[in-house]
Parts: sequence; structure tokens; C-alpha cells
Amino acid sequence: MPVNMHRRNLLLRGMASAGLVAALPFSLHASESLVIENVTRLYSVRVSRVVAPTSIDELVRAMKVWPEKIAVGGGRYSMGGQIAIQGGLHIDMRRMKRLVWLNPASMLVRVQAGMRWRDLQDVLDPLDLSVQTMQSYANFTVGGSVSVNAHGRYVGHGPIARSVRALQLVLADGKIVEASRETNPDLFGAVLGGYGALGVIAEVELWVDRNVRIERSVAQVRLKDYPSYFERKIKADAKCLMHNADLLPPLFDVATAVNWMVTEKALTAADRLVPRDQTYALEQSVIWALTELPKGPEMQRKVVRPALLGKSAVVWRNYEASLDAASLEPKSRTSSTYVLQEYFVPLRHFASFAGDMADIFRSHDTRVLNVSIRHSPTDQDAVMAWAREEVFSFVIYHKQGVGKADLESVGVWTRLLIAAALRYEGTYYLPYQRHATREQFDAAYPNKGIFKSIKAKFDPVGKMSNELWAQYL
Repeated sequence: MPVNMHRRNLLLRGMASAGLVAALPFSLHASESLVIENVTRLYSVRVSRVVAPTSIDELVRAMKVWPEKIAVGGGRYSMGGQIAIQGGLHIDMRRMKRLVWLNPASMLVRVQAGMRWRDLQDVLDPLDLSVQTMQSYANFTVGGSVSVNAHGRYVGHGPIARSVRALQLVLADGKIVEASRETNPDLFGAVLGGYGALGVIAEVELWVDRNVRIERSVAQVRLKDYPSYFERKIKADAKCLMHNADLLPPLFDVATAVNWMVTEKALTAADRLVPRDQTYALEQSVIWALTELPKGPEMQRKVVRPALLGKSAVVWRNYEASLDAASLEPKSRTSSTYVLQEYFVPLRHFASFAGDMADIFRSHDTRVLNVSIRHSPTDQDAVMAWAREEVFSFVIYHKQGVGKADLESVGVWTRLLIAAALRYEGTYYLPYQRHATREQFDAAYPNKGIFKSIKAKFDPVGKMSNELWAQYL
């Protein structure tokens, strides 16, 4: 019998004699291993148990009695084992999705961490309120977004950390604590972008904004002119609510800027939110064609993009914020899959990194659909911040095979991109494939030592973990 299984059985016998096992919301006895997958179907993790709590009491009970490693997951959009640990307990938070309270007068809302953004939008929209900061798609859970310190297209907002007022956390020993900028501030800063290393986020308190009408405009900008364009046309315009700029293969040399400006014009779409449960067969076929047909990149530039962006559009903010990630989902992920990478570089290095990135893509036969440019001011909250100064982000959406050789090939050019980001005083984002070397991780996240010391204070036995932290922490 393996040593760790022997240790587990001894612990379980001791717990049984104390009458604890019978009180659990799940079985601790031997059974077949369970596999936790993410959206890409890459890097699945075999765990010993899964628990899906519906209340804080069930969550606390699970945390108290499980004797070994614990990992936590939400929507399962992280792509490299960040939601599970080999042989451990996986806590699935998706059933803890209740609205705790909403105070429109103070522009604050508190929700359980397993609530998805779309469910929160359903609550806010009738009151003409809107999520302040979130990703471009509404499928993610609120707790998961906080755990990865996500960001979106909102001009001047940066990471979600800026919109979080307070958190309720269950520590590894089952203790419930509140964390904010005033209460347990070191814990608060470590949980933001902490990927479940400190405990399980149970509730999130957020500032919200007003829902408004927004109008889309599109501009083609030469790559070298983009930073000055952003400063003059986007950052300086208080009416610009959302912005991103797409770079397209094979040259990646022109930025298609997509701007959403606050307006009073008549709506071009009547729906206040994107209808749920739509079918996206056409989008699936288009994405396949762009990556598989010989003239896919040319088709994207000359046909697909003009069709998507050519018409005028005036919609509610909540409509544009309620996009469904199902529109990106391929028909199958059996032999190939679609994945993300992201890099952050200071504004002064934008053109240099963009040039190196394009060279790496061309020399390694990548199948990149597009690179989306975003912006973030300095993150003053998260210990493991990815925006330690004002940065542009490069969000890479690409297709790859699922075999071992495919993973190794992607790993080669991914490490080259990480090296380029580090060379230009930047960093890379952690929710994706774990191709970085240990040295690259340490260079990209210099506050790792501070993070470890905070973890040691609140989780001294190292019970909270996942495949990301097992590799790098």
C-alpha cells in the first residue's frame, strides 16, 4: 500500500472513532478516482473525492475533516490544473450560487462565490445596474474570477480586484474569516489572484455600476501608432467604456480597435441581455474554417471581420457584457482544442514585444486565431499582481492538437513568449498551460516570497493546493 494511502486510512480510522465521518456531506471511504477536467480537456487531474457544497456549513465541514490536500474550482475555465490536486479533495463551488444581499443605494452587492456573472446580471439588469468589472464572457463564476484576478475590456478598470470590497473566506482548518483592505489586508491581497492557495472564497462583495447604452466604433490602426492612439482616443475620452484591439494572422501588424462609447442613440438590438441557450453552429463552422482552410487568415481579414464589425451597433452595456462562451466552443475537442495565453508588458515596450511575438508565431507554425489587446492601470491590491505598473495585455487565442507532441511543441514557443515578456519587464498570466520553467515563474512573479509567507500564516500545513502551486510554490 502506498505511504500516502496508509496515512489516509490511519486518519480516517481516527476520525471514525471520534464520530466525524458520519457527519460528512460526502464519503471518505475508498472508491475509484475521479477526473477533474477543464474546458480544454487538457491536463485532467485525478482526485480522491469531490464535494459540491450548497451552504457555508457544508463547506466548513468538508474543510475541517478532509485530512489531505484540498483544491477548489468554479466554472472550470482555467486550463492547466489550477482547480485540482492529484489525489486530493476537489471542492466544486457551482452550487453555492445564491444572492446574499443587494443594496442599490450604496451600489454594492454580495453573492456566494459559485454564482456566475450571467446569473448576477439577471439580478442587476431590472434595476438598471451592471457588473463593474468582469471578463468578456459571462459564464465564469464570481469566485473563480476573483481567484485569478481576471480583467475585461473596461477602460481604466484593470483587474477585478479594484471592484472587490470584501471577501468571506473559509481557511483550510474550516475557520470563517472576512478579508478586505481594512480587515486582514494581507490575506485580502493574497487571495486576489491567489488561485485557491489560502482557502476557499465563499462570498464576494462587489461595487456595481449603472447600465447604459453604448455604441460601437471600429478603427484600423498601424501597430506602431497604437499606443499613441490609445492615449489620445481611448484613455482620454471619458465616454469610452470598453475597448480592445485585435491583431490578426499572419502579419499581426494592424490593430483593429473596437470601441464602445456611452451614447443616447436608439438601440439597434432590443434585448437587454444576450438570450440564454442559443445555438452557435455557424460560429463553430467559421472558427474551424479559419484554422483549417489554406486561406483561413485571408478569409478572417476580408470576410469574417467586416461582417462582424461592419454594421452599426447600439446596445445596452449589459447586453455586451453577457456574451456566452458557447459561441467559442468547437464541435469537438477530441483531436484538437482551443486555448488561451496572455502576456502583460509596460506601455513603453508595446511595439517591441508585439514584433517579437509575431516572429515567434511565424517561426513555429502556430495556429493563432487572433491576439486581443487590452489595457490595465497599476494593480495596487493583489500580492501576485500581473500589472505591477500600467500595462498592455496580449490575449492569444490559438488552436492546438491534444497529443503529447503537440503539448511539447506549444511549450517550446510558449517559453519563448514568456522570455520575451520578461525581457521587456513584463509577465505572463497564470490560469493557462503550465509551460513556464521554475526560473521564469520566479522572475515573472517577484512577490512570490511575500505570498508564501502569507500562506504560511493562514495555511501553515499547506493543505490548500492545486497543480499550479504544486509545480511552482
